[in-house]
Amino acid sequence: MIRLFVSLVMALGLATAAAAQERVVNVYNWSDYIDPKALDEFTKTTGIKVVYDTYDNNEIVETKLLAGKSGYDIVVPSGPFLQRLIGAKIFQKLDKAKLPNLSHQWPDITQRLAVFDPGNQFAVNYMWGTTGLGINVKKVREILGNDMPLNTWDLVMKPDIASKLKACGIYMLDSPEDLFPGVLAYLGLNPDSKRNEDLTKAGDALFRVRGNIQKFHSSEYINALANGDICVAVGYSGDMIQARKRAEEAKNGVEVAYVIPREGALMWFDNFAVPADAKNVAEAHEFINFMLKPEIAAMNTNFVSYASGNLAAKSFVKPEILNDPGIYPDEATFKRLFTNTAYDERSQRTVTRLWTRVKTGR
Repeated sequence: MIRLFVSLVMALGLATAAAAQERVVNVYNWSDYIDPKALDEFTKTTGIKVVYDTYDNNEIVETKLLAGKSGYDIVVPSGPFLQRLIGAKIFQKLDKAKLPNLSHQWPDITQRLAVFDPGNQFAVNYMWGTTGLGINVKKVREILGNDMPLNTWDLVMKPDIASKLKACGIYMLDSPEDLFPGVLAYLGLNPDSKRNEDLTKAGDALFRVRGNIQKFHSSEYINALANGDICVAVGYSGDMIQARKRAEEAKNGVEVAYVIPREGALMWFDNFAVPADAKNVAEAHEFINFMLKPEIAAMNTNFVSYASGNLAAKSFVKPEILNDPGIYPDEATFKRLFTNTAYDERSQRTVTRLWTRVKTGR
């Protein structure tokens, strides 16, 4: 009887140990968007295994989450998609008592994020950045001369200028949500406008230059810029910095610059959120809290070249990143940045129709 009791205790202990070893968190994040060492460090520190999947656009995330039972414990949607998914009751409120490292977050960024998540109840900023222009300086200067300003949407939105750059290649994001606000600002309109006539003006402006655009894609411009295959790209700030780093590493003579247009640029936010049907909620909170450690947040910023929503992380960010105005804009530039809220159903249909026309040319 004693032997049986001992065996039961040992079996229970082994089962408990196995259960402890089986702690897991399922993360769905953008591709090339975290330092693998940060994931290893998290598992080493907490014992929680990370199952890590990636995507390259918000629409994929939205579709999976709306279908339900995605299997993910953490996702990283951008502002307007976060707003829409909160409205659809896809996310659960965060337990801030389990996130003591929230104290390190950047108040200005948290305040701007509240546009999409009132009260900051459902999400925590991971990274933020801008949508602007990546430029092969040498090629553009050869075509346009030294007097032409580079920090302007004119490079891609003015037909007579864009037509000159067509030969050396222009890529544009395949993401109307990220493009339309900048075009609206360029036209002197409200970048967050949902008015049909304003959106139509933006769509028409894009249609007028579409013949000069070599490709619409949301990631291929990184290598295309780095390799010198194109001379201008409209895309995300961190991607452009990555292109610059790749060109420098390749020592191919390509000088890539990222500029925030003087007419203003979209400021975007990618944010940790926990689906309402997540199975590993405690582990999700541990993951978020770990990523909010200043040293870890800086590790990720140093790896991906995007600005962290963690203010305390700035002390650990590499000087060349911290002092790059394309990543951490100065105060004057910061004031020219704007945010865009989610489209309602009517304006979404309008934008989808206009974007289809731009891409197909019909």
